[in-house]
Amino acid sequence: MEKVATTLSKHLWGIINAVVLKADNSHAESINSRVKTVKLRARGFRNKQRFRDAIYFHLGGLDLYPAVIHR
Repeated sequence: MEKVATTLSKHLWGIINAVVLKADNSHAESINSRVKTVKLRARGFRNKQRFRDAIYFHLGGLDLYPAVIHR
């Protein structure tokens, strides 16, 4: 019980802010999970730039299909 009380007292203002502002980190956790999936599927990268490029490619929300022109 003392450990719980100590933890609550250390994080009290953060807990109050989260409740009052209805803030959470679910969006950040979602992105982090998707980045970990990219990393897992690649089985390692040769350097940081290729890892960064893979993240941008898979999570960038790009539309890779050519635009359809109606005539």
